Amino acid sequence: MSAPAVPADLRRTAPPADAVTGDSPPPAPARRALRAHLGTLAGTVILGVLLWRMGTGVFLDGLRRIDAPTVLAALGIGLVTTVFSAWRWALVARGLRIRLPLGPAVADYYRALFLNAALPGGVLGDVHRAVHHGRSAGDLGRGVRAVVLERVAGQLALIGVGVVVLLTLPSPVLGEARRAAPLVTLAVLGALAVLVALRMNRAPARRGRALRATLGEARQGLLSRRNLPGVAVSSVVVLAGHLVMFGLAARVAGSGATVAELTPLAVLALLAMGLPLNVGGWGPREGVTAWAFGAAGLGAGTGLGVAVVYGVLSFVASLPGVVVLVVRRFARPDGSYGRPGLFSAVGSAVRSAVRKEKYVPKESARLASSSFPFSAEPSEGRPMTPESV
Repeated sequence: MSAPAVPADLRRTAPPADAVTGDSPPPAPARRALRAHLGTLAGTVILGVLLWRMGTGVFLDGLRRIDAPTVLAALGIGLVTTVFSAWRWALVARGLRIRLPLGPAVADYYRALFLNAALPGGVLGDVHRAVHHGRSAGDLGRGVRAVVLERVAGQLALIGVGVVVLLTLPSPVLGEARRAAPLVTLAVLGALAVLVALRMNRAPARRGRALRATLGEARQGLLSRRNLPGVAVSSVVVLAGHLVMFGLAARVAGSGATVAELTPLAVLALLAMGLPLNVGGWGPREGVTAWAFGAAGLGAGTGLGVAVVYGVLSFVASLPGVVVLVVRRFARPDGSYGRPGLFSAVGSAVRSAVRKEKYVPKESARLASSSFPFSAEPSEGRPMTPESV
């Protein structure tokens, strides 16, 4: 005897399987919010443990050591790294056929750096500039992918230089790095083999087409003959700026370590900063730096002080982003800035750099010129990239 059929309306309203046990799964927005706050919670726990073990004296001593010349040096280093980062972003955007002049790119990058440093998570500024540029260009997907590829380029430069540094210079992880190098190399080669196999697969699967499209955009944005030299140069300059900032922080914190001793420790700290477990960049960086300095015989307290000073100097370097936020907050539709008598001096000084640009999709093939070396914008009759000189 067959079971009676269940009406369609009852099938649609049937409770989930968890209802049998009395446990209902949390709604999707709640799960997403929980995942989003796990990184901030982890960063807070790390900072709390460091404060509990070492006290607040290390933090306060690091802050007291920062003087006016150090602040000016941090602003100068931040200017160089931000301009080159924005140039890299403009290059990647050009490779994806969306318009991004260098001036607005610098302003947007400063704003993103400040939001990254001031808000939990450390990535909300990048999300904001991705969405803002994508909507302005009329192609949200390409705008987001341009930012993702630009950040990937920076991480690849850090990983490449980091591998060389950690395999050659004395550090607490030198032995482990050399033992893990063959396994990591095999894993990378295996991943490349899988990618090649997927590339050769011509089956019209939707997932395969999406993967090929993603790889094609990555090749155009990062690896093309037109973009690769500029992306490589800018990534190396940006990484060098971060290492110089770390060295400055070490000197301010009172560390007498040499450049050869500091470089692998700085690489470890920068790699830790890439972990999505921080509060505005704070958390893993301080923990890893304290451990690395202690393991290298330089003192865990000194390492924590260096990390604190580095975090403060990085925040100082992002402060021009506040000017961008204020000026654009009071920008008028006609291009003038500020309310009558308010912020007029600031607006006149930075108007050319932070004016509101419209990235018109129809003009994506005709990119405006830029005075920056190896410009992201073509100009007829003038070389743009090193290989064309």
